[in-house]
Amino acid sequence: MGAFLDKPKMEKHNAHGEGNGLRYGLSSMQGWRVEMEDAHTAVVGLPHGLDTWSFFAVYDGHAGSQVAKYCCEHLLEHITSNPDFRGGNQEPSVDSVKSGIRTGFLQIDEHMRAMSEKKHGADRSGSTAVGVMVSPRHIYFINCGDSRGLLSRSGKVHFFTQDHKPSNPLEKERIQNAGGSVMIQRVNGSLAVSRALGDFDYKCVHGKGPTEQLVSPEPEVFEIERSEPNDEFIVLACDGIWDVMANEELCDFVRSRLEVTDDLEKVCNEIVDTCLYKGSRDNMSVVLVCFPGAPKVSPEAVKKEAELDKYLESRVEEIIKKQGEEGVPDLVHVMRTLTTESIPNLPPGGELASKRSVIEAVYNKLNPYRSEDTVSMASYLWCSVSRVAG
Repeated sequence: MGAFLDKPKMEKHNAHGEGNGLRYGLSSMQGWRVEMEDAHTAVVGLPHGLDTWSFFAVYDGHAGSQVAKYCCEHLLEHITSNPDFRGGNQEPSVDSVKSGIRTGFLQIDEHMRAMSEKKHGADRSGSTAVGVMVSPRHIYFINCGDSRGLLSRSGKVHFFTQDHKPSNPLEKERIQNAGGSVMIQRVNGSLAVSRALGDFDYKCVHGKGPTEQLVSPEPEVFEIERSEPNDEFIVLACDGIWDVMANEELCDFVRSRLEVTDDLEKVCNEIVDTCLYKGSRDNMSVVLVCFPGAPKVSPEAVKKEAELDKYLESRVEEIIKKQGEEGVPDLVHVMRTLTTESIPNLPPGGELASKRSVIEAVYNKLNPYRSEDTVSMASYLWCSVSRVAG
């Protein structure tokens, strides 16, 4: 398929920061796709006097990156500067925040449509958006499309957004009322999401308002009262993450990583790498926002992690030596062998895929004949094994 590369691009974009009692880290990786179409926003301290508020979002573009890039730069301003957001108050009320977020989405969508029509060729790209606005008292989850956000509280998934898929009953009803159909779980057999910014080819049904079109730019907004110290962390990620990890799996994995490192960029990098080796073929972006109640580094967990790494290193060495005169086995053979074994203390949710860097490192050290081609091919072998093992 032309949409994929011969081998994944694993270089990552990272960022981190802190403020307002929050710490955040993020990671994005192109992966197998021919183009990187994701974008993200992370702002601690909002404009217009909302210094104690913060905003984070992930945008998953499709058919191009233009809409995702524009939204990451301008969506927040469209939200916070419109009159509905303020509602006439210095400190916005819950209702005015929710109304202002909705208005901001509709405004930026109409603005991008007008810009597209002024150009010689209309922009056919679109983007999902998932985000959170964190005030001193509330968390506002914002979702438009099939990216997803979740909140971990008291050691479990407390809340997660619902994906907007064409096959969802209410989404399907809107699509059919606009004269469209849902085929192979896609809008008119083509687009896999039923809400998105951009995608103007699906927003031109005469006599229908902007939220009644085949594809709607209207976000769902949910407010949750903050609970200190029970709130742990928020994860925002595109569907390239959720395609291979369930909500509980990802929460368990993040929690286990926070017990061995306080480097949030590193945790996010482990998430995208693990998802790649679990078989994700999409762009991958994740933002991790930690509250003061997030898990802390535990000496016991660090010790167990070190023991696990040492055990895996010794097992790889044993597997290679066992071949003897037959020569060094390829990496896929090593992986297949390890997947048949019961290995204690693997990270929950990530399992063996999350330890690929440890295994590859010792494999490469013990294989003096490896070439650059061998190393790059190892990425494909890992994905193959992960899909078979899963």
